[in-house]
Amino acid sequence: MSGMTTRPDRGGDLPPRPPGVPEIPAQPGPEAAAAGPPPAVPTAREADEPAATTGADPAVEAEAAPRPDRAQYGVVAFLALVGGLVIFDATTRIGRAINTADPIGPKPVPILLGVLLLVIAVIYAVDVARGGRGEPEAGEDVDLSLPVDWRTVLLLIGAFLVNAVLIDRLGWVISGTILFWGSAYALGNRHYVRNLLIAVALSLITFYTFAIGLGVDLPAGVLQGIL
Repeated sequence: MSGMTTRPDRGGDLPPRPPGVPEIPAQPGPEAAAAGPPPAVPTAREADEPAATTGADPAVEAEAAPRPDRAQYGVVAFLALVGGLVIFDATTRIGRAINTADPIGPKPVPILLGVLLLVIAVIYAVDVARGGRGEPEAGEDVDLSLPVDWRTVLLLIGAFLVNAVLIDRLGWVISGTILFWGSAYALGNRHYVRNLLIAVALSLITFYTFAIGLGVDLPAGVLQGIL
């Protein structure tokens, strides 16, 4: 009989079955849509990791907080010492006005400078205590990794020493010319004639500025009677 199916227990093949219909997931109703999306289920890895605490570690916060640079207190002490010495010198050694043309006298200016130094020292100390730090050397065109150029330093020191030795003998105009010209040479300028002219001009300008503008006579030296 061709219309009959064979049974598997009798050695026959199973009859073909119709393809299964895929199950359609149930659509959420209006109540589920109003409630919002379902909560995310953590993965196994996330479940094994410890939950992060809301507060930061105190040790980390202590390391992150700026620490005061105690070396800067030396600068504070120096400013305070200089300010105190200036005030002490102004109040003990400097006399009062000796004529009516100067009713104020020489005391107020150094006292004011001393007070300003003390105020700066206090402000600086407060800033250091709060963790204030100076910015590191930006460099400009200076390479901090290079050694000190002792040749330039020694040439500059020599120019100042020559000026100090010769200023009373030769006068400021000559010694100042040597100072300005020598400083330019030490710093690498090799325009000798131009630098000499500029040095002479600067020496003459400063000589007459002190003499006429400030009433301070700089040593004329061998040029006494000419200047």
